[in-house]
Amino acid sequence: MRLETTSDLNEQTLEKLQQLVRANIDSVEFLQEGAEKVEDITVAQLFRDMASQRNGFADELQQYVQWNGKDAEEEGTFIGSVRRTWFAFRTALNGGDATVVLIEAERAEDAIKEAYEDVLIETAGSALNDVLSRQYAVIKSGHDRVRDLRDAYKQRP
Repeated sequence: MRLETTSDLNEQTLEKLQQLVRANIDSVEFLQEGAEKVEDITVAQLFRDMASQRNGFADELQQYVQWNGKDAEEEGTFIGSVRRTWFAFRTALNGGDATVVLIEAERAEDAIKEAYEDVLIETAGSALNDVLSRQYAVIKSGHDRVRDLRDAYKQRP
């Protein structure tokens, strides 16, 4: 077994990075759409901030893929597209209600959080473990913020 470095990643690690690039792209697109649809300016600003972070994460991971001689993913997933279509339908029916937007956003946050958790397990000991762990901590924090806001908005009269 050869020693993995950031510029000589094994194929499994590169494949997992590509999955996370797609997951981050899905997240950016969802959060940007959510920021446009929601009527609450606090939630909209949170989504814009999170989208900016996720865009930075995708860029960072794309660089590692490219440093390893591969073409980095530049599009999200089919499932992400389906999730955004469902989201657009729900928000159209509910007029940008923050509670509905946050419910759907929390589901999307579950998906990216789980993607990072799976990759961290599958690539344990990778040369990118520190990068992935740092990104995961921010992803988890964003997930928790959306979840907590969702719960707070559900309790509003």
